[in-house]
Amino acid sequence: MSSSLSRELVFLILQFLDEDKFKDTVHMLEKESGFFFNMRYFEDAVTNGAWDDVENYLSGFTKVDDNRYSLKIFFEIRKQKYLEALDKQDRAKAVEILCKDLKVFSTFSQDLFREITLLLTLGNIRENEKLSKYGDTLSARAMMLVELKHLIEANPVFHDKLQFPMLKNSRLRTLINQSLNWQHQLCKNPKPNPDIKTLFVDHTCGQSNGARAPSPVTNHLMAMPKMGGFPTLGAHGPFQPAPGHALPATSLGGWMVNPPSVPHQVVSSGPIGIVPNNAASMLKRPRTPPPNNPAMDYQTADSEQVLKRSRPFGLSDMVNNLPVNMLPVTYPGQSPAHPSYSSDDLPKTVVANLNLGSVVKSMDFHPGQYTLLLVGTNIGDIALWEVGNRERLAFRKFQVWELGRCTTTLQEALANEYTASVNRVAWSHDGALFGVAYSKHIVHIYEYHGGDDIQNHLEIDAHVGNVSDLAFSRPNKELCIITCGEDKAIRVWDAATGSKQYTFEGHEAPVYSVCPHTKENVQFIFSTGIDGKIKAWLYDNAGSRVDYVAPGHSCTAMAYSADGTRLFSCGTTKEGESYMVEWNESEGAVKRMYHGLGKRSVGVVQFDTAINRFLAAGDEFVIKFWDMDNLNLLATADAEGGLPASPCIRFSASGILLAVSTSENSVKILANSIGARLMRSFGSGALDASRIASETVAKGTRIGVIGASSSAAGTNIGVVDRNAPAMAVVALNGDYRSLPDVEPTVTEEPSKSEIWKLTDISKPSQLRSSRLPDVLPVRIVRLIYTNSGGAILALAYNAMHKLWRWQRNEQNSTGKATTSVPPQLWQPSSGILMTNDISDTNLEEVIPCFALSKNDSYVMSASGAKISLFSMATFKTMTTFMPPPPAATFLAFHPQDNNIIAVGMEDSSIQIYNVRYDEVIIKLKGHQKRVTGLAFSNVLNVLVSSGADAQLCIWNTDGWEKQTSKFLHIPSGRSPTPLAQTRVEFHQDQVHLLVVHETQIAIYEAPKLECVKQWVLQESSVSLTDATYSSDGQSIYASFDDGSVSMFTAATLRVMCRISPAAYLPSSPSPRVYPLVVTAHPSDPTQFALGLTDGGVHVLEPLEAEGRWGTPPLLENGAGPSITPAAAAAASSDQPSRYP
Repeated sequence: MSSSLSRELVFLILQFLDEDKFKDTVHMLEKESGFFFNMRYFEDAVTNGAWDDVENYLSGFTKVDDNRYSLKIFFEIRKQKYLEALDKQDRAKAVEILCKDLKVFSTFSQDLFREITLLLTLGNIRENEKLSKYGDTLSARAMMLVELKHLIEANPVFHDKLQFPMLKNSRLRTLINQSLNWQHQLCKNPKPNPDIKTLFVDHTCGQSNGARAPSPVTNHLMAMPKMGGFPTLGAHGPFQPAPGHALPATSLGGWMVNPPSVPHQVVSSGPIGIVPNNAASMLKRPRTPPPNNPAMDYQTADSEQVLKRSRPFGLSDMVNNLPVNMLPVTYPGQSPAHPSYSSDDLPKTVVANLNLGSVVKSMDFHPGQYTLLLVGTNIGDIALWEVGNRERLAFRKFQVWELGRCTTTLQEALANEYTASVNRVAWSHDGALFGVAYSKHIVHIYEYHGGDDIQNHLEIDAHVGNVSDLAFSRPNKELCIITCGEDKAIRVWDAATGSKQYTFEGHEAPVYSVCPHTKENVQFIFSTGIDGKIKAWLYDNAGSRVDYVAPGHSCTAMAYSADGTRLFSCGTTKEGESYMVEWNESEGAVKRMYHGLGKRSVGVVQFDTAINRFLAAGDEFVIKFWDMDNLNLLATADAEGGLPASPCIRFSASGILLAVSTSENSVKILANSIGARLMRSFGSGALDASRIASETVAKGTRIGVIGASSSAAGTNIGVVDRNAPAMAVVALNGDYRSLPDVEPTVTEEPSKSEIWKLTDISKPSQLRSSRLPDVLPVRIVRLIYTNSGGAILALAYNAMHKLWRWQRNEQNSTGKATTSVPPQLWQPSSGILMTNDISDTNLEEVIPCFALSKNDSYVMSASGAKISLFSMATFKTMTTFMPPPPAATFLAFHPQDNNIIAVGMEDSSIQIYNVRYDEVIIKLKGHQKRVTGLAFSNVLNVLVSSGADAQLCIWNTDGWEKQTSKFLHIPSGRSPTPLAQTRVEFHQDQVHLLVVHETQIAIYEAPKLECVKQWVLQESSVSLTDATYSSDGQSIYASFDDGSVSMFTAATLRVMCRISPAAYLPSSPSPRVYPLVVTAHPSDPTQFALGLTDGGVHVLEPLEAEGRWGTPPLLENGAGPSITPAAAAAASSDQPSRYP
């Protein structure tokens, strides 16, 4: 019998023993075989304190020194035994445990062992500061058990041992019965009712009367199965596959390792970012799936999990620094939470066709302007398109700017043939630069100043031969350019000067693609060769940290999801077989392989990701779509035909548009419902009344960080006719530095040319609105959409949370928030209310706050007392921490480590808190009054704080040093309330910062806190209550305490629409009803919600025929001055208000 069948036989025997109640024997066989770790039995043993049984059972699967996870598992168990003995004042037992069980760990940390030993001197272990919160024995065991389970799930030793196979009841009996039936059918004289007395010998019937053998249904063994038992086994048992656990943060996702014994050559021209030595740790050899079995789903342990407060003592950093991320989590009976999307969210409808005239090779949408598309072709042409009105803004043919400065090899190649193909076009993160990689040696870097203004910036003779790929990155916070090519090298260039910083060599074949990324403060680059080899590099001189083979030895490109948490690759072999996979970064292994790609692909299949949810690839003359969490093909789109065998594809940053190349040398733009509505707005009649000038920012202003002058050649770009309507939504044009600085207060009156028809909505018939159902209205003080867009969470003045959910049904196929279908005020079946602790608090004086986990599973919240962690699925309080004083006034999750939260405090401090270890990492002091706003930038690695002192502070998240601070300028004549809140929110470019105060809205640029735009409320009788960016970052929604709401363009802070309270409030509202908070839908840029003083929550959308909130005002000379409130009112035809 093969080893596989022997293993399956053990499982059958385990099921049989359990059904027959041989419990002790079951667990003995589990341990001795090592095939199945029974987590329920382990949990019971830990809960009951049966420590000998616990360690005896574990010993069948792992030993103390197997790996760091096993080491920590045994340490936690023995430490708990020791603490319990001390807590019972059984010092003799404690000394025995210390000498017999814990002594082995002293080799890893003498200081730790010494600290544990000193506990013997205390009368009560709670006198130790780290044990001050040690509870009773059962609660301590329960807390430890949570961590043990996560360590076991993360431990590779337990891989494939935590789930029992799905078996029908009494499977072994069924097989025996089938064997007996077969034996009975072979009898020469089968009896109608065989008398089976033994299984030790084959069955035979005696003298027969010639009757046929009975059916298996009537067989005695089949008729008497033993039912029940072993609830963790079988398809219907509660034991489900347990998500895993990320490897240590210092391991670069588990892939970066110590340099190989014979390192690859690295030539350095100067450091960009030096990564600490501990950024590299143990390498686990990758497990690449066999190419002949692409249907396998390689599930590995890399999901994030919640840990309540872990044990206060730990091993050394090497052992104890296992960053089990706090969120998300899946508990028994709860399905993993993720945003609710359907195939309807995919861009599949053709809305535009752009004629290029040559074969498209590469495309990239602008990161801030979702309708701005950059295209490169096979003859070296590059073009910038405004896809909304099908207008080509700028065009450039292939031309070497300074041939005399190029290498002799390039000059000779161009002398033979002065042409080159574009291999890659790519925007920088902020859209201020874009790069072009050509098939002959060179890379061009252009500056983009908005509209049609493109300026030459750098010409780099980057590689010998073909330059395959190009990408932008920010190691050490300095922008750089990464290239790779036919000469088998990867090079890093300074984006300001073009100087070479690094050359990475080690590939044995031409390098096909590069993928730079930053994770857990470790900056690295993946590179792939045409031979299928994948390597990873830190910005240092230590050589590649990873060397393995892509599935099928395919020529592969890699890409991260938009949030940077998931890594994917797609490639094609020489034979044309294509593979698209997701990688488990913690082990460098393939996590899942997606089905549906062709076996005879032409060229290398291109792919892209969208909204952290979808994958798309151009293959077999169509576009194929997958849900990231599903192996099977989700949908296809043929773009109305005309696609090549392997078309080039590219999503817009928001995922609402998709560009695809065609066989007719054109690009088709596909859209989902939101994208189609945006595209329709370009052709609507309302657009003609409000034409946007051709220049959206001041031309000629150079980018400050780039000091090199452009080449004189080709400085001016051909501009096409600008008579077509321009973009209907003014975007953040990539770089605010090109906008002139403004004085803190804007008082300039607009000229007549600046007056436009402000959209003023004063009637319910002019918009779509819905008041969410409620039974006990109490004023809403905090409001947020869930990340999926399918629910709204509110925190009321009385510390109670409310959750409204939209159901997916025929009226609402997407299950997302909408005004057309009312949601349910949701509550779990238990009837539990999600209410903050408010003991010893005066609700009138507190600043409520909450933060929602990125997967919508948990919310962290406070209303003046302790901070509570709630499960969104059950409303249960998972834990509480940080009791006042001081009270928490603002909460924010660290973008790269959900164990770390920033807590703004009432005493003006900011506490950086590790939830896992229940400890304050550092306390930041810089404000003079309570902290009222916090925002992280994962691009700049900074934390911005704001306070009631109207001050902004920038903190470096690497060492938590204060970088700079600035006070808001309060306009003369305005006396803000003493504790007026100042809020901050980063734009999606993670550089520009929205600052909201009761007197003003301003846009600052981090990290220098330069004010680039400001709008000041001149009307002293009205205050701004809240403001937020729309989901696409192109608009700002602002609410006022007179009940009105205004929409601003994010780039210029110009008012384009105003909603009066009469449009959405009842005809006779209660006095002084107005919105306190406003929140924007996470994916629909036109939808937002308001939380009112009367406890109401209103969702607002524009009329479907309009598709947007008004039109942006005209601009003169680029940006122009911000419009004053009085001017906004004057622009409104009939409204007497003097503020927006």
